[in-house]
Amino acid sequence: MASFSAVAYYIPYSSSFFPNKPPKFNNRRRNPVFKFTCKAKNGETSPGKLDRRDVLLGLGGLYSTTSLSANPMALADPALPDFKDCIDATQPNKTFINCCPPAASGIMDYVPSATTVNTRIPAQSVEVGSDYYNKYTEAIQTMKNLSPSDPRNFRQQANVHCAYCDGGYTLQGSPKLFYEIHNSWLFFPWHRWYLYFFEKICQKLINDDTFTLPFWNWDASQGMQIPYIYTSSVISPLYDCFRNPDHLPPSVIDLDWSYGDKPVDPNTQIKYNLSTMYTQMITQSKTPTDFFGKAYRAGDDITTLDGAGQIEQTPHNNVHSWTGTAVDQSNPIDMGALYSAARDPIFYAHHANVDRMWIIWLNKLGGSNFTDPDWLNAYFIFYNEEANPVRVRVKDCLDITKLGYQYEDVPIPWLDVSVKPKPRAKAKTLPSAPDPAQVFPTTLDKPVSVIVKRPKKSGTGSSEEILVIEGIEYDKRNYVKFNVYINEDDVNACRPDNTEYLGSFSNLPHGHRMTVKTNKKFRISQVLEELGARDYDKVLVTLIPKSNPVKINGGSNVDILGPDRGSGRINGLIASLLCPRALPSSLKITFPLFYCLILSEESERSPGIKRDAAYMAGFGDKEVVTTGTGPESKTRNGEEGLMFPSSSSLSSMLKI
Repeated sequence: MASFSAVAYYIPYSSSFFPNKPPKFNNRRRNPVFKFTCKAKNGETSPGKLDRRDVLLGLGGLYSTTSLSANPMALADPALPDFKDCIDATQPNKTFINCCPPAASGIMDYVPSATTVNTRIPAQSVEVGSDYYNKYTEAIQTMKNLSPSDPRNFRQQANVHCAYCDGGYTLQGSPKLFYEIHNSWLFFPWHRWYLYFFEKICQKLINDDTFTLPFWNWDASQGMQIPYIYTSSVISPLYDCFRNPDHLPPSVIDLDWSYGDKPVDPNTQIKYNLSTMYTQMITQSKTPTDFFGKAYRAGDDITTLDGAGQIEQTPHNNVHSWTGTAVDQSNPIDMGALYSAARDPIFYAHHANVDRMWIIWLNKLGGSNFTDPDWLNAYFIFYNEEANPVRVRVKDCLDITKLGYQYEDVPIPWLDVSVKPKPRAKAKTLPSAPDPAQVFPTTLDKPVSVIVKRPKKSGTGSSEEILVIEGIEYDKRNYVKFNVYINEDDVNACRPDNTEYLGSFSNLPHGHRMTVKTNKKFRISQVLEELGARDYDKVLVTLIPKSNPVKINGGSNVDILGPDRGSGRINGLIASLLCPRALPSSLKITFPLFYCLILSEESERSPGIKRDAAYMAGFGDKEVVTTGTGPESKTRNGEEGLMFPSSSSLSSMLKI
């Protein structure tokens, strides 16, 4: 395994940084759907503002070069689906399914402007036979009774999720790439809009504009069972026969569930769940990228994007797989697979609580939304309550009062520091284990432990150590999950309420046959502090498979994010791959193709972006070279790096 370095590369045109082979569409039906023309922002074919792609520079140069392979020519455009054409999606059993919506025309832009705010209530508080229950069941039953060709029909609504999530659309401008709303920063806003229109349709069908969807409060003890309203009667429109029979009430949900896990007693499981929530929402979700997921822009290949945010992976994925059927792990159905998940009415209650996590993260935990125009201007198309197609944008769903709803104020027990995971044992003497280079690549079909060197670090500042599991490779149609432990010599004794358990990587079956290559990151600075291992120069990393085998190509590495000016090396760099046609002409930089712009991760939302960006770009004290065939790579004190103009010129480039 190579040592850490900070190197910026030229990328030859014929290199593997360019898109992979196009997906094979075979003989699937293509279904003409929405008919309209699309242009880039401001009606132009190319944007005028520079794109800040964030690809972590790690071991041996560019960390996760596959992230750059998506489409280096794409600049500052939102990732958009091509609605002009819809193709058959793929089920986990390898057969095709038509999830495409009815053909439509006359799509109108829609901006919400609610004048009243209704309150979404926890599903476990709804009593069977109550007025609310009767309205809810009436709405769902009426929706199921609509004509199959009506886009508001319950199955048609479920198909919306299937089309957007299982490869029903290709990426606008990149017909060889599939479009997805999972595993990226689109996950939260897309589902918010999806629930919004589903709720509006319910209101229309029962003629009650005060009706709201309930939320499944699985993050608190009182909601950690499937709510009774969804299991009270097999003839209820809220019932679904494709749920795991072992997980019906009174079973307590496991927010970190894996196939084959043995149940524990209810009180213990509740304790584990609260610790899982603390870890995911607080310890591991420090930035918008942590919480929402990775940026997904025009031309990006979703199969090489380190995309999913912490909450999408856990608890979101695990609630799906725990709830869905376990009759055949290779062919999960309804909640257990994305193509069918929205066929179960509990899906909407589940995602209402996922949406509630967004509100909590912003209002209780100091989180912030992205301000990147590629996120704000991304749009989707849904059918509204009048069965008319409308176009909506991410920026118009950020204020939920304008959407006309809020969430009932219920206890949030995982905010209490008492549920924070605790070390199983402090300051362990690490057992012997091989170096990652001796183990990886490997197929993870049995537990693997490696000793990973930590980067040298000096100074203070806002640096954060990140454990990176590199080169995770799997078929996206398969259920995949593995757990990750740090400095734990007995993983069988470690539980979700132990600090040594970092979390997991998971994939819900979805989409076409396609190999995904991605990475998983865990923040470990706070963890190592609590384990009494702050001064260790190495860490023990253990991976435990919990599903179908997954290949790990790159192994485990530790890097540092954020500026650390006390260090002679550059820590935690973020590289943006830029197209020369977008550069301001005043810089007079010429070169064959691309170069890497170095940014601090803090630029994601920090007021100090100008200072940090200039520092990182200038490598602290190195001279600037902007002439010749390209930005010159110079070496000083054994450190190689790409040179850039002064901080003022850099600020001009960044438009800051």
